[in-house]
Amino acid sequence: MSWFTRKKPNVEKPEHGEKHVRTEGLWLKCDGCSQIIWRKALEENSQVCPKCGHHFKIDPAARLRLLYDGEWEEFDRQLVTTDPLEFVDSRPYKERIAATQKSTGQYDALLSTAGSLGGRRVHICALDFRFQGGSMGAVMGEKITAAIERSQAQRAPLLIVSASGGARMQEGAVSLMQMAKISAALMRLDQARVPFISILTDPTTGGVTASFAMLGDLNIAEPGALIGFAGRRVIEQTIRQKLPDTFQRSEFLLQHGFLDAVVQRHEMKDYLVKALAFMAP
Repeated sequence: MSWFTRKKPNVEKPEHGEKHVRTEGLWLKCDGCSQIIWRKALEENSQVCPKCGHHFKIDPAARLRLLYDGEWEEFDRQLVTTDPLEFVDSRPYKERIAATQKSTGQYDALLSTAGSLGGRRVHICALDFRFQGGSMGAVMGEKITAAIERSQAQRAPLLIVSASGGARMQEGAVSLMQMAKISAALMRLDQARVPFISILTDPTTGGVTASFAMLGDLNIAEPGALIGFAGRRVIEQTIRQKLPDTFQRSEFLLQHGFLDAVVQRHEMKDYLVKALAFMAP
């Protein structure tokens, strides 16, 4: 029975008069180089490892602070899924959504905003990977389409920052329909000659990649981002070949013509300012 007994670690108690300093949570291990990083140093470097340049995931609010000149305006915040299929797996879909809303403080997986970038008014939609893997359902489709229409009406460039596992399976065909809905709206934006820049971050996969994420007038990505439609294992089993380790990473896609540029996070704003000055002088 001693096998099932949990041994308590020996913790040295501080001597009388000494203060015990808590260091838990102050350090973390980099997924890129496996080095231990001081959390504050990571925050000061825009969540990029100062040793190897690995780009950690960041939430939409942090992303918007890096891009906008100052404050921004948010649209359609109150939109919430209606659970059209009344989906239930191990637990009801409505319960999953409620729990995710509580943990993230967001109503769905996308922030639709407008503000100033380099002194120019732009609309930015930023996906939140913390919310159901940044999956695309009816709410995301409606918010992006509304943002496209506002961008077209105001002739203000549109930027979408993607971070998603794809379409939301709990909404079935309703989520898949958003791919066509958004793509049609982007075609009208293109006909109006209003720029659309797509920014792909880690990860951008599934139906998001197969629709708006790869339809930008300019498609750019952060270094090392996982970008693709089907999973690596599915592709290998289908073609019966071993794929290279760099497969579906942003540098691989740039090399094979699927991206226009790979841009470091701290250089992203300056790059976008220059791109927009060229595309919409």
